[in-house]
Amino acid sequence: MSKYLLAALLFFILNNNNAFAQTNNSSPTYPQIKGLVSVVQPIVTFDKNGHTFNFSNKSYTVIFPIAILILKSDKIGFAFEVAPVIKFDTVTSKVTNLVFDPAVIFRLKHGYNFVTRVAFETSGRYGFTPVFAKTIIKRPYVNYFVDVGAPVRFGNTKPASIGLTFQFGVIF
Repeated sequence: MSKYLLAALLFFILNNNNAFAQTNNSSPTYPQIKGLVSVVQPIVTFDKNGHTFNFSNKSYTVIFPIAILILKSDKIGFAFEVAPVIKFDTVTSKVTNLVFDPAVIFRLKHGYNFVTRVAFETSGRYGFTPVFAKTIIKRPYVNYFVDVGAPVRFGNTKPASIGLTFQFGVIF
């Protein structure tokens, strides 16, 4: 019986587009809770030994952040993000790290955001990541965004580093 109730609820939500929509003439109410799913492409990392591009050494790394966003107002929000890091090489692929990086989101005009993240990695590294983001497509139930980040990392007997990343994602 419960599977039929669940199916009916999903049918209602997916087919009744106006069920949870806000009217255009009303301002949004806060706080709002949103979800985020994205893909981060590390580009390059610099440290005292030089630089390393993502595709060097016959390997490729990709990050898949998922987050809960709490939007306090149209000016500020908070994010609680967990991001598994997956590394592919010629022999295997595996999760090599898990990053927990809570953030404060400064919501700017015209779909821009400045995000200040702190980062704690299971690899033993820690640091911060300033991010500049832009909403590129806005829909009633989902927004698509891109951003550029500059992860700064310390610890675990490795030299301090700074990187460059590109991210594409969906907020729902």
